[in-house]
Amino acid sequence: MTDPTLSAEVSAPPERFNFAQHLLARNAGRAAKAAFIDDQGSLSYGELEDRVRRLATGLRALGLKREERVLLLMLDGNDWPVSFLGAMYAGLVPVAVNTLLTADDYAYMLEHARAQAVLVSGALLPALTAAMTRSDHEVTKVIVSRPQAPLHPAEVEFEAFLDAHAPAPRPAATSPDDPGFWLYSSGSTGRPKGTVHTHASPYWTAELYGSRVLALREGDVCFSAAKLFFAYGLGNALSFPLSVGATTLLMAERPTPDAVFLRWQGGVGGVSPTVFYGAPTGFAGMLASPRLPARGALALRLVSSAGEALPAELGERFKAHFGVDIVDGIGSTEMLHIFLSNWPERVRYGSTGWPVPGYAIELRGEDGAAVADGDIGDLYIQGPSAALMYWGNRAKTRETFQGGWTKSGDKYVRNADGSYTYCGRSDDMLKVGGVYVSPFEVEATLVQHPAVLEAAVVGRADADGLVKTRAFVVLKPGASADEAELKAFVKDRIAPFKYPRSIEFLADLPKTATGKIQRFKLRERDSGS
Repeated sequence: MTDPTLSAEVSAPPERFNFAQHLLARNAGRAAKAAFIDDQGSLSYGELEDRVRRLATGLRALGLKREERVLLLMLDGNDWPVSFLGAMYAGLVPVAVNTLLTADDYAYMLEHARAQAVLVSGALLPALTAAMTRSDHEVTKVIVSRPQAPLHPAEVEFEAFLDAHAPAPRPAATSPDDPGFWLYSSGSTGRPKGTVHTHASPYWTAELYGSRVLALREGDVCFSAAKLFFAYGLGNALSFPLSVGATTLLMAERPTPDAVFLRWQGGVGGVSPTVFYGAPTGFAGMLASPRLPARGALALRLVSSAGEALPAELGERFKAHFGVDIVDGIGSTEMLHIFLSNWPERVRYGSTGWPVPGYAIELRGEDGAAVADGDIGDLYIQGPSAALMYWGNRAKTRETFQGGWTKSGDKYVRNADGSYTYCGRSDDMLKVGGVYVSPFEVEATLVQHPAVLEAAVVGRADADGLVKTRAFVVLKPGASADEAELKAFVKDRIAPFKYPRSIEFLADLPKTATGKIQRFKLRERDSGS
């Protein structure tokens, strides 16, 4: 296997580079092959190119100019990649936003991005309409995919819009460093940050991770539980498969275990995925499901995980059942995709793996100096897919993007074999008795108990103002366990001082749309605020 510590040898994009055109050109010989399959049907590579170029013509005909923003509020489906790539082909900047937000959130994003047009799914049009009534910002045109009600004069149906325009003869003359698209990062506090990526950013993630680490190939069928508006999902379901000529299954509904199992077994489009991208919370739910498919019922050859650290016990149980490892990694909106990862042929459960070729990793202490192996430090990344900035937020930009390095906000430790182990978010780390305690380590131990489905650990100040660990636990359906039993279980497996001093049992843990546990909500709950 290729040594993951080797530097990448990938050619940089040419001086004139449009990412949408780059993908279309790579698949010029696959016109009849399915590029995307959603619940409504299949979209071939030839149809994808035609529609991307038609949309580019239509958007420019609206009077939109280079680098103006276009809001993309769409459920995963065949119109999503057409919209994203069509805007980039035209030299415009698609702003892909979370479909699970509120009208107030969309009103903020419309104004913050100064979006000149909106591409929206019919099911989400009411939320957009409410947002537009709350904003003074005016939008030139709203283009509606699969409308569910009659449209107003300022709205136009997606298919009719495409049919009204000829394919653009050539892409906009963009460069690798030109703004290509925005993604909004999800912070635990404050407004989301508009993260500006270039045309070259997805090129680098596809070449360095999709091709070098995951080794995706033309014959793969890819399916991502993470939606396209997430950085993780964008690589999984668009940049990576299109870069190698693979086929992608797209799903508009929530990735419940049953919805995932249906597609794993060829229940949509008649094809079964060979590559699946998920998150630890999703894998836990699947393994707990009474309808978990049998090992021989699937075509999976590769399974990826990101979004939060994967507990070793979860990966081991998945491997024991399906015979396929889960390849865990960490990425971020700011770096666009994964920069630290296990490899399909080199999995170390309990760690996040090794640096992806082309990326450098440093762990730094509070004084900014590098820490020794075995010591916890703040994670910094250097790599070619880093974002340009947070739009309109100079202070946060300077805090996160420091010269050639990006500060991730995660705490890690480097192991003797060069792999890295996650220790929690910088603002989630707990100092108990003067020693750092990783919430993730305690959580990973709790979920080894046969009755525990999920666990989250936060800090709680005692009567003396000293921090102690407090756990919130979700039990598996029909299972039982009490507080004393779980405390003893943890003490037997990790350093006794790390055991949770108190445990509360919940029906569900609060989570973001990506499935990440919202520990700040648990802290608020615990404080009574």
